[in-house]
Formats: sequence, structure tokens, C-alpha cells
Amino acid sequence: MKIKKQRIALDDLDWKILYALQENARQTYSETGRLLNVAHSTIYERIKKMEEHGVIKKYTTVIDLEKIGIKYLTAVMTIITDPKESENVAEKLSEFDEVLEVYTSLSEELLIIAKVVAKDQGKLHSLIAQSVAPLPGVLRIRTSIITKKHKEGLWVGPNFNAPKNKGGKQIAVER
Repeated sequence: MKIKKQRIALDDLDWKILYALQENARQTYSETGRLLNVAHSTIYERIKKMEEHGVIKKYTTVIDLEKIGIKYLTAVMTIITDPKESENVAEKLSEFDEVLEVYTSLSEELLIIAKVVAKDQGKLHSLIAQSVAPLPGVLRIRTSIITKKHKEGLWVGPNFNAPKNKGGKQIAVER
């Protein structure tokens, strides 16, 4: 990892370490080193540097709620706002426990997109009607209930930042 003009540049080894951690953040420095054919001390130093500079934000656990019997529904809300209030609306949405992700987007209108979870449709309706709709600056809300999850990812794959050959085609990075 190099820092030039306050920009962080990751080399191939840094990326390989990140991919390995994304697959299994519980593995030891020695295990990661063996996987990548690098000394565990190198892995340790690289990870510490990436943590110190905020490249690695945190380590977390992903829980499959359905496997432990907790039923819920997921929805995506598209919220059209008064442009003057969009930042405030996004900040307020971020405070709700039911809101997992919040994004702002600019198309023909300024939009806030939020991924939310609720125990059932009644709870989702209550969240929208009692908490989201009354926020100052909210003009319209469109809600789509997710009926089937085809892919859910928390990271980019190993070829996301892979080098390209002369023809512009990505060269695969081995795991």
C-alpha cells in the first residue's frame, strides 16, 4: 500500500489480502500467508496499515435470520425529496434501525434510495406512514418489496480491480 497526495494505492498483494479476508476474516495471519505464499509478518503489517488508514473499516458477522427462524421482508424505498432537504432526510433515515442502507442518487430528480427490513407488511407500512412520510422535504415515496434474492454481496470479487491485457480484457486474479 502506498500513499501519494493523500490517495491510497493498493498493490496486488493488498488486494489479495482483502479478498482472502472477505472470504474468511477469522483466518490467522499465518493461514493467510500460506494461502498467498507470503510471510505471516508481511500479512500482519499490510493488514495493520490498511486498518490504520481506513481501508479496512471493520470486521463483522453476517447473520442468516431465516436460518434462526426470524421472518422478515426486505424492501427498497425510493424517496423523492425537496433538494434543499435531501441531506437531512438521508441522515434521518440512517437513524432508523429498520433501514440497512441509504444512498442518494441524481437522475431527473434528486432521489434517496433506502434498503429496509420489517417483520411484515404492517410494520413496513407503519415505518413509511409514521416515520418516513412525515419527514420535512419528503415529496413522494415508492416502495418495492423484494420477493426473491438472487445475489447479495458485501464485497467486490477478486477480479474487480484486476489488471487488463493489451486488448482491454481483464486478467483473472487467482484466489
